Amino acid sequence: MEKQNPIEEAERYVDNAKLTLKTNGELDTETRLYGDKKYVRAAGHYLWNAVLIALDAVFEVKTKTRPHPDIKDYKEAIAKRDKKLLQFVNAGYDTMHITMGYDGNQSKNVCDEGVRLANSIIKRCSAMM
Repeated sequence: MEKQNPIEEAERYVDNAKLTLKTNGELDTETRLYGDKKYVRAAGHYLWNAVLIALDAVFEVKTKTRPHPDIKDYKEAIAKRDKKLLQFVNAGYDTMHITMGYDGNQSKNVCDEGVRLANSIIKRCSAMM
């Protein structure tokens, strides 16, 4: 069920990411690694989608040549308005989208940082609305 408020919707995606890791991630407390990349990847995708929902609520990112905006389009729009948010998005893109979502890095520290960055971006976007 999609919510009307995009910030609430983004927060719901973050909750889904945390729940995915908690219930399916099978954390090894000794190594602090999740046992299955599949769930780390899923959580990374949830987190990155949360960020995109929050960014779309604040920025009208359009592209002339592609049907969907690229990360470069988002970065360009963000850079015009909030340099600190741009730093969060740069770090978040690498952590959530690439390291978690594609590489499936199983480190709990990486996953925790992804959640922290997503929450920081969402909070900053909420303040800009």
